[in-house]
Amino acid sequence: MTILDFLSLLPHTVLLVWAAILLLVDLAIPKHRKGITALLAAIGLTISLVLVIAQTGQNQLSYNRMAVVDGFSIFMNILYPLAGIAAVAIAPDYLRRFNLERGEYYPLLLFSIAGMMLMSSAADLIIVFLALELLSIPLYILSAIAVDRTESEEAGLKYFLLGAFASGFVLYGTAMVYGATGFTDIQEIVLVIASGKAISGLLLAGGGLLLIGFGFKVAAFPFQMWTPDVYQGAPSPVTGFMSVGAKAAGFAALVRVFAFIFPQMAVNLAPIMAILAALTMVFGNIAAVTQGNIKRMLAYSSIAHAGYLLMAFVAYDQVAAGKNSIASILFYLFSYAIASLGAWAVVTAMEKAEGKGLAITDYAGLGKKQPALAAAMAVFMLSFTGIPPALGFWGKLYLFQTTIEGGYLWLAIVGLLTSVASAWYYLRVIVMMYMREGEPEVTRDKWVKIVPYAAAVSLLVIGLIPGRLLDWALQAILQI
Repeated sequence: MTILDFLSLLPHTVLLVWAAILLLVDLAIPKHRKGITALLAAIGLTISLVLVIAQTGQNQLSYNRMAVVDGFSIFMNILYPLAGIAAVAIAPDYLRRFNLERGEYYPLLLFSIAGMMLMSSAADLIIVFLALELLSIPLYILSAIAVDRTESEEAGLKYFLLGAFASGFVLYGTAMVYGATGFTDIQEIVLVIASGKAISGLLLAGGGLLLIGFGFKVAAFPFQMWTPDVYQGAPSPVTGFMSVGAKAAGFAALVRVFAFIFPQMAVNLAPIMAILAALTMVFGNIAAVTQGNIKRMLAYSSIAHAGYLLMAFVAYDQVAAGKNSIASILFYLFSYAIASLGAWAVVTAMEKAEGKGLAITDYAGLGKKQPALAAAMAVFMLSFTGIPPALGFWGKLYLFQTTIEGGYLWLAIVGLLTSVASAWYYLRVIVMMYMREGEPEVTRDKWVKIVPYAAAVSLLVIGLIPGRLLDWALQAILQI
């Protein structure tokens, strides 16, 4: 290992070491002072974030071509610590209210974020699999951390069992790609395929199995069956982080693997992805319409957004449209992450014991009692729908544009129609907050409220200058 190898994964290493030390330090922190553990976790995430930003402009392979630092990994690795800081901010009050103050909560969160960062930096299919396990196993535990609640234990068990199957698909797909090419190194696989020496049938089967495994992580149809129950049963701060981190890491793996290894096989794979994208959008939005529980509504909404992202990814094989499509995915992931973290922060502030405060009707009167919090929630719902001036409008516009450029007009029309349908359940939350009488109870913790306020302002401000974010995403793709 050279010094360059060490420096290339320094943000990941720092986070892993920090999490391990935090486990030991927490032993000396009293149960009623676990906010100190949260603060230390936030400091570790901030250090890792600074180290990632310091890598800007670098483009190099390391650890015997198994890891890479480039524009794409830097873009994604900025997203994960930011999401982690938001998740840490909303957790202490929730854990205290629900008697879940356990020191291992924050180290597990850091371990999962390290796995997500490693996923974005992977240049070898073996590293992709190891990163997948590193990000997933802590999330299984966090989903079931509320051991005195049956729904939390059920969420953890379902997530673990189905996640194990998905990991098996990824590993078997990796084995097939290795059998077809003789390599797990992504660049070497590309060279073998370009030379025509790969076993095409085995390679296609491996690509299909990898698509199934990653499809589970991003909650694409028909691999979404775990999402509603896990999102509802897991503690809300965990669900909020999971909805952003796991999905972003899954799409990072999709970009790394499919945009590099399988462009030549897009004739076979792109139509399958187009059908999956259409079914995911339709299923997610139709199922969300019928939900009365806001956690389940946001869960099905998350499925629908995975469909929108897959819609743009269908054109990954095309030189010009492919670059634009991946850039639009990065743009949309960023806007979705901000809105999702903000929305889940509001849910965390509203949730009470025994599942109370989670019905959409419980938001009645929020506009009068907590006008700032209701305004922030309204911004998130508008952004999810794709209504200006929120950043989500530009995200969907770029997704539809790149899909049409890629020659999938029918898929863009499906996306547009399902977006219109989604307005029904998103705007219902706004109607409930401002046009129905009620006395909602909201936590007084300031940190839980800072997250939605900051997220709402970010969506509106960046929505006024979306070109800056898009240029950053395009630059990230050009530096791959």
